[in-house]
Amino acid sequence: MADHPAVERVRAHAQAHGAPVEIRRYPAGTHTAQDAAAAIGCDVAQIVKSLVFLAAGDPVVVLVSGSDRVDESKLAAVLGASSVRRATANEARDATGFVVGGVPPFGHKAPIPVVVDSALLRHDEVWAAAGLPDAVFPVRPADLVRLASATEADVRV
Repeated sequence: MADHPAVERVRAHAQAHGAPVEIRRYPAGTHTAQDAAAAIGCDVAQIVKSLVFLAAGDPVVVLVSGSDRVDESKLAAVLGASSVRRATANEARDATGFVVGGVPPFGHKAPIPVVVDSALLRHDEVWAAAGLPDAVFPVRPADLVRLASATEADVRV
């Protein structure tokens, strides 16, 4: 049975890159890192927040632990951008094709640079959004980096 098109895009991307993911749906929602950790039964630090920023006007997705925040000055330095700001919900949706709370680390409507914070990679397994605010999947950090074609950097506060 086919799932929502947003979830299918995430599944198809992972499959096409040789790392099928098991997407799970939680009707109560996994919109925030805290909601996701409670629904899954894991530590909030294992939740991947996929945050959209605009670096000198261009979108970038930043993957950071659910217990961390992004330091915009560090991110700007990593990207070599003169300015960085968090995208609005509409800007994030327009850039990725996904609603806030469901933005996955990959499978965006067009290629977008992805930066993963180094601290997220300390875990054996992390959980990322799968296209909707109630859909998530577990993944090994090394697979996450590969699937997202992410650049690793220290960007947390």
